[in-house]
Amino acid sequence: MLLWNPDTIMDVPPYPPARFDGEPETSAIVRRGDAPEDYAVGTSKFHYLVDQRMSAGDYGLYRVELGPRAAGAAAHYHKAISEVFYVLSGGMRLYDVDGWVDAKQGDLLYVPPGGIHGFRNDTDAPAEFLILFTPGAPREAYFEGLKHLAELTDEQRIEWNERHDSFFL
Repeated sequence: MLLWNPDTIMDVPPYPPARFDGEPETSAIVRRGDAPEDYAVGTSKFHYLVDQRMSAGDYGLYRVELGPRAAGAAAHYHKAISEVFYVLSGGMRLYDVDGWVDAKQGDLLYVPPGGIHGFRNDTDAPAEFLILFTPGAPREAYFEGLKHLAELTDEQRIEWNERHDSFFL
């Protein structure tokens, strides 16, 4: 039984150009799973696994813990970044082309720039998921500013969201 056909290699797109041209270096970093969160607001905890600075702008990867009945984000879109959600545990609601749908462990939502999406936890149990942003963006400032949104006027809130590439419907 042939599992790999060398003729199909021609169908694979090329790799991007090399960005490293030097002597190999010791630069890999382990982040332990039991490290405390980097930021918490209400019942939500944010773990900044790889931010835009660490990835040199390639991407941002975050682990988010949503407490029971946590609001998350209403339907919105981004103009500059794509986003991927991957549910690690618990259940949550994700907004996709069909509207709000139930998601469980192992479910994934891919959102290209301009794609309407949202997330929330409507259950009585916590949920945990990964969010991947590409290219990298300063999402830490967005997460850490969420607690101040109630203090802003509607106009200030719209300006703040747009500054963070978040356009709510």
